[in-house]
Amino acid sequence: MSLIEARFEAQKIAFGPLIFQAARLLRDLGILAALRSASAGLRLDEIVERVDASRYGVLVLLEAGLGAGLVRADGDRYALTTTGAVILRDDLTRINMDFVHHGCFQAMYYLEDSIRRGAPAGLQKIFGDFTTIYPALSTLPEPVRESWLRWDHYYSDAAFAQALPIVFERSPRTLLDVGGNTGKWAIQCARHSAEVSVTILDLPGQVAAAARSIEQAGLQSRITTQAIDLLDHTRPFPAGFNAIWMSQFLVCFSEADVLKLLERAAAAMGPDSALYILDTFWDRQEHEAAAFSLQAISLYFTCLANGTSRMYKYSDIAAMIEAAGLKVEKVTDHLGICSSLLVCRRR
Repeated sequence: MSLIEARFEAQKIAFGPLIFQAARLLRDLGILAALRSASAGLRLDEIVERVDASRYGVLVLLEAGLGAGLVRADGDRYALTTTGAVILRDDLTRINMDFVHHGCFQAMYYLEDSIRRGAPAGLQKIFGDFTTIYPALSTLPEPVRESWLRWDHYYSDAAFAQALPIVFERSPRTLLDVGGNTGKWAIQCARHSAEVSVTILDLPGQVAAAARSIEQAGLQSRITTQAIDLLDHTRPFPAGFNAIWMSQFLVCFSEADVLKLLERAAAAMGPDSALYILDTFWDRQEHEAAAFSLQAISLYFTCLANGTSRMYKYSDIAAMIEAAGLKVEKVTDHLGICSSLLVCRRR
């Protein structure tokens, strides 16, 4: 890359927050959709007639879109580019943008404070005096909570269907879902196998939400919940389960806490038990866009989630698994959007 090219790339970063908001408004005000409906492109006044925004507002957004590569101009007509179509129609991009806008954008102003303090300063400045985001999830205002849940579930839920046959290869009768959140995985397990009983282990607010979902599904007889402070490492995990499940769980904790959680899982496992870890490791991605997204998401953990965790590399987690007295028996990559499933047993 030449110096001139590098300088251009640097300007994209320098003006990134402004271009992000312009792209979001091009999408949300219907400008990109109007262009998509006209293969020959539209003149400025034709676009203004189709959207609820002033001529000036449409013009400045279009010109920002030109610089960002979302639209192109041919004479006095504007047309949609492939990148603009992705901003408009791609589910992953929409979910990520909504999550960043509603949940992260204001909070990221306090990223430096978060890094210096090792605490989620953005969370505390914008959403309240919480030490982590997890107890706050049930009380986050809308549309923040909805955007967070759609983002969180999108990454994990897409992999669940592919993970189920792997987890049930050995027909577990009992499964401990550590960090079970709203109960989606537990419900899918109970529907997948009529023989399995599931226990969800999570914070009080999360198990309350899970209990409502379980009741709606009519599965109270086979799915139970247990409230626990997951960071109280003096409290052992309940033992006697054939399988222990952790989905997008370990990334929520510091390295020291991850090791303790793995040690607690190992202590609860019998000789025939298996620990299943479903997560998104940026060093096992097939596509550069996935690795980039995961590396960026680490900043959410720094500023909002807890101030101490990140999207781990597989090699980081594998070392902690070994240190906890476990071994990785099998790895299945490219599940769902960008997940890997680790099958672990006691050494």
